[in-house]
Amino acid sequence: MQLANPVQRKNLHHAMTTIRTKRANVVAEKADWEAMRVAGAQIKDRTLRHLDEYLVQLEESLQRNGVQVHWATDGDDANRIVREIVDERLAREDAVGAPREVVKVKSMATQEIELNEALEDAGVAAWETDLAELIVQLGHDRPTHFLVPAIHRNRAEVREIFLEEMGRYGKPAPDDLDTEPAHLAGAAREHLREKFLRAKVAVSGANFAVAETGTLAVVESEGNGRMCLTLADTLVSIVGIEKILPTFADLEVFLQLLPRSSTAERMNPYTSLWSGPAEGDGPQEMHVVLLDNGRTDVLADEVGRDALRCIRCSACLNVCPVYEKVGGNAYGSVYPGPIGAVLTPALRGTSSPIDRSLPFASSLCGACNDVCPVKIPLAELLVHQRNRVVEAKKKDTMPHAEAAVMASASWMMADHRRWSVATKSSGLAGRVLGRRMESFGPLPPPLSRWTNARDVKMMPTESFRDWWARERGGKR
Repeated sequence: MQLANPVQRKNLHHAMTTIRTKRANVVAEKADWEAMRVAGAQIKDRTLRHLDEYLVQLEESLQRNGVQVHWATDGDDANRIVREIVDERLAREDAVGAPREVVKVKSMATQEIELNEALEDAGVAAWETDLAELIVQLGHDRPTHFLVPAIHRNRAEVREIFLEEMGRYGKPAPDDLDTEPAHLAGAAREHLREKFLRAKVAVSGANFAVAETGTLAVVESEGNGRMCLTLADTLVSIVGIEKILPTFADLEVFLQLLPRSSTAERMNPYTSLWSGPAEGDGPQEMHVVLLDNGRTDVLADEVGRDALRCIRCSACLNVCPVYEKVGGNAYGSVYPGPIGAVLTPALRGTSSPIDRSLPFASSLCGACNDVCPVKIPLAELLVHQRNRVVEAKKKDTMPHAEAAVMASASWMMADHRRWSVATKSSGLAGRVLGRRMESFGPLPPPLSRWTNARDVKMMPTESFRDWWARERGGKR
C-alpha cells in the first residue's frame, strides 16, 4: 500500500508544502485573481455550450493553415491514426534505416489512451523528453502528478535510475554522477540530445487550441517541448476536444491562470504557439488528432460537465490531504487527485471497482474548490459521482453489503425508541471492551476493507442523550 511507503510520503509532503507556499505568494500578487478565475470559468463554459460549432471552426482553421485533421472517437481510434502516420513517415525513402522511434512532449491525453504502449506493440519506441517523465519511463514507473510526474522520487533515487537505465536506451549517465540537480539535469540533457537530433516524428498534446486561428499552444518549463515542436520533420498533436478556446484573445486569461496555479510561476519559461507548417522552418508536415474518448458523454451530463473546464494545472492535487498521503499511483488512473476522482469515472463510467471507488477518495474538505483556477466545484462533483455509483449499485442483481448496512441504519434511526436501545447497547459494549482497548484494529470482512488502514475509536460509554439527561435533567 502507498500509505506504507514512508519515503514516498516524506517526498510528497515536502513537495506539496513547497508548491502550496509558492503558489499562495504569486497568486497574492494579482489583485484581480478572483476576477480572472471567473473569466476563465466563463470562457470555458461558453466554449462547452457551443462546442460543436467551435470544433468545426477549429477544423476549418487548421486545414486552412495546412494541418491535416483527424477525428478519434476513442483511444483505440487515436492510437491507430498515430501508428499509421508514424508508419507512413518512417517508410519514406529519406527515413530508411532510421530508428523506429518518436520523441514526445509530456501529454496527459497520450497517457490516457496509452499511446506509448500502442506504439511499442507496433515496434516504435516513444521517448519521453520531459525530465520528470524521463525519470518515470527509465524507472519503469507510472506518473503520480500532472506537472511533476516523478514527484514521489528523491534525488538519490533519480541518480540510481539514471546510472542503471540510461545506457540501455542511449547515451549512458556519467559514472561519477552525483545527486546535484544541475548534474542530474545535465545527464538527462546529454541523453536526450541525440534523440532530438535524429527524430523524424514528434508527438505532442496541447494545452489550448484556438478555434479562431487554428493555433495550438504548449506551455512547459524545460525547453524539451520546443525541441520536439521544431526539430522533427513531422509533428502529430493529440488534443482533447475540451481544450478549445474560441479566440486568440482568450489565451491571455489562461496564460496567467495556468502558470500561477501549476508551477507557481508568473509565466511559463517556454510558451510555444504554432498554426501550421512553414517552408524551411520547423516540421513540414503537421497532424492534429481531435480526441473524444468519453468527453461528449461528460458534456451530456448537465452537472458533471463542469469537469471539462479543467486545464490540468494540478492545483487541486497540491492541496488535497488524501493525495498528499497516498500519491498518484494509488488512484489507479492517469488523472489522480480530486479532478481525477471526478473526471476518470465520468470518462470511463463506473463499471470497474477502481472507477467506483475513486469518488470516495476525498474528505470533501473543499480545499480543491478554493484553488481551482477555473472554479470547478470539485466537492460537489465528487458527491454527484458518488450518487452515480450508488444508483448504479441499485441496478445490480446481487445485493451489496453496504446497502444492507445502510438499510439497517435507516430502520434503526427512523424510530427514537429503536435508536435509544441501540445507543444504550453501544454504551454497554464500550464500557466492557473499553477496559481492554482504546480502539479497534482490523475487523473481519467485509469491514476489513475499511479498517485495514484505519483505527476505529472505541464506542463511547455514554450516549449524548444520557449525558444531556444527567447534566441538564432532560431540560432543553
